[in-house]
Amino acid sequence: MRRYRRSEMAAPRTLPIYLGLGSVFAAVAARNFLLPLRAHELGVGRAEIGLLVAASTLTAAVLSVPAGFLADRFGKRRLLIVSVLAGLVSEIGVAASTTVVPMYFWQALVGVCAGAAQAALFAALADIVPAQRLGRSMGWLTLALQFGFLAGPAAAGLSQQFMNLEQALFATTALFAIALVMSFLTPAGLGHHLRTWDMLSPVRRLARLPGFWAASLGLLGATLLWGTVQAYLPLFAKEQLQLPATQIGYMLAIQAVFNGLARLPGGRLVDAAARKGRIVFVGVVSYALAVVLLPHLSGFWAPTVLLSLAVPALATAYVALSVVFGNLSPGEQGVAMGLYGTVLYLGLGAGPALFGPILQRSGYAAGFTFAALVSVACMFVMAGLRFQAAARRAGTVRLPPASPGT
Repeated sequence: MRRYRRSEMAAPRTLPIYLGLGSVFAAVAARNFLLPLRAHELGVGRAEIGLLVAASTLTAAVLSVPAGFLADRFGKRRLLIVSVLAGLVSEIGVAASTTVVPMYFWQALVGVCAGAAQAALFAALADIVPAQRLGRSMGWLTLALQFGFLAGPAAAGLSQQFMNLEQALFATTALFAIALVMSFLTPAGLGHHLRTWDMLSPVRRLARLPGFWAASLGLLGATLLWGTVQAYLPLFAKEQLQLPATQIGYMLAIQAVFNGLARLPGGRLVDAAARKGRIVFVGVVSYALAVVLLPHLSGFWAPTVLLSLAVPALATAYVALSVVFGNLSPGEQGVAMGLYGTVLYLGLGAGPALFGPILQRSGYAAGFTFAALVSVACMFVMAGLRFQAAARRAGTVRLPPASPGT
């Protein structure tokens, strides 16, 4: 009966989680759009702007696991409230900055917000939604995240018609305010909090689980490729496809729409699948093949159609990976989703850094192909780890003793 009630009540209780995540990442995406322009206005060079933007991503990667541990220790709602307040303060601080030095601190602080909020909200969802419906719920949650990434920059760009950059940064605090309200409405969860300050113990327990390393490698392979393509796609469209800025924006927006819409049927597919690793393998390899083909196309429509058809497979793979991490260890979803965030942010940052020199020296075809090959290699190693884990589990099953005379 208890399980039935959790299932029936899950849908209305998850709405603040969806709205909270969408608001947080709409604010973060709007800031990522406005901050480089504001820094350039203050006389900051391109290289330093890159470091400034990377400060938040690096901080999120480093602190995602500690944030997840704190979510399990004190509760998801408490961590979420603190993290959104940190984002709100950081937004005010960066808007008020007139030199670049304090901006590094405010960027690090918004990285704390992003990493902690993502870990808390993903874990809160895994905490209250039954396992058999988690794929659909993760689909809605990641759709909210994608909507935030799309709506935030759009609103920031629109604000430039009647605000300057400083005023627009101040205005984005409204998004953090919405997220703060949703934080107070987020369910507290099932109440199984950790009673220890030993953060390494739950990490070691998760690392010993059969599917952990396969899931981590699958996530890393997907994110290395996704981060590389997203970082260089605008430049590729400008330099090789020779598209005007308006068409580049359309290309990114159309891809984002297909990415978001795929999350809902993808979630149902993940819930129905007994082996979610196959969804990850097929999704990432399909997207990798499209990335290999991408530099050999020209014009606007061919690359746009290719990416729009390929990105739903990768989006479904991400839903499957989030479900796998959410189900790794009941009671320690915070740490599990913190590890998910760490691998995610590291991949997003490492992909452009690793493959950027190849793109610079050898061109887009060589760079995108090499990134795709690394991603596919990760998928095959992931499949090998899953096969090895399955064989190990099969070997632990004891056969009944043979009957006399056989």
